[in-house]
Amino acid sequence: MPIFEFRCLKCGHIFEKLFINSDEKTEIACPECESDSFERVVSRTSYVMGGGPGWNKPKVTTKSCSPGSQCGTLELPGPSK
Repeated sequence: MPIFEFRCLKCGHIFEKLFINSDEKTEIACPECESDSFERVVSRTSYVMGGGPGWNKPKVTTKSCSPGSQCGTLELPGPSK
């Protein structure tokens, strides 16, 4: 049962939606302004990877997505060869 986070494009409010199964049909609206204009965002996590010999650290690349906000890409490496 995945929980997805969305950001309202009208008011900027971030909200979550739980989906019971992948076939579920549902309408999503911002709980603050009831807009149906939103984008899915990647949730923050506190998970830490690696730590042993032969593991590389994750590479984080950030860029400006719009004025006042940043987007990031996380490259998750496996063990080095």
